Amino acid sequence: MDEITFLKLGGSLITDKTQPYTIRRDKLSELAKEIKSALARTPELRVVIGHGSGSFGHYAVTEHYPQLEIREKKDWLGFNEVWYRASQLNRYVIEAFHDAGVSAMAIQPSASVISRDGAVEHWDLSPLKAALEAGIAPVIFGDMTFDTAKGGTVLSTEALMFHLAQQLRPQRILLAGLEAAVWADFPARRQRVEKVTPANYAAMAGKIGSSHGTDVTGGMKSKVEEMLRLVQTVPQVTIQIFSGEESGNVERVLNGAVIGTLIARD
Repeated sequence: MDEITFLKLGGSLITDKTQPYTIRRDKLSELAKEIKSALARTPELRVVIGHGSGSFGHYAVTEHYPQLEIREKKDWLGFNEVWYRASQLNRYVIEAFHDAGVSAMAIQPSASVISRDGAVEHWDLSPLKAALEAGIAPVIFGDMTFDTAKGGTVLSTEALMFHLAQQLRPQRILLAGLEAAVWADFPARRQRVEKVTPANYAAMAGKIGSSHGTDVTGGMKSKVEEMLRLVQTVPQVTIQIFSGEESGNVERVLNGAVIGTLIARD
């Protein structure tokens, strides 16, 4: 199989995280067209696309499932409501890809993953791998999963990518959000971090902020720490955190440009 790249469209990029259940339809359409253009320019590129839950999943969790586990029978109603909202957003994403001519297929985590305490325990990747082989971009997303420790919980896109990276060994993971980079002085945003490694992270950890709007999965600091764990497990991968808000950035990065902040083993 040709080179594999993971691309995540952050929930803050494709939704308005300050407003419940609000899609940024024009932005999503623009991003889909950029992905289409990048794939047309580099047809050998194989991309696994992930997207965050933004104002759909995060608000639904806050309203209906804040405990993130099943404690009594009625909690399944909250679990189901969060699942519905996450799936609703995914449908908007798939529709935007279809309208732009991107060959893409949703691989729904809630229907294919069993987790344990918020991490993937079992995932049959045969359909996802078959899609890649066929030139179809698999689309994964933050979703609810049945969990052997908690009954049911939220599984973030980063947790899914962490597991996938160990199985598929991608060369790049591209995290497109609102922020242009990781900042060493958030929220002032005057000190851009060019590169984060396990060796230099401790000095900046306390200054990296969380996120814009509601985020039950931890925001920027959590994402950086998750990716640092990943580069120590899959040492050849390089990760970029960059702004997808600036028009053209997603296309440029897919085609090899290096912008934003790099996360690497050394």
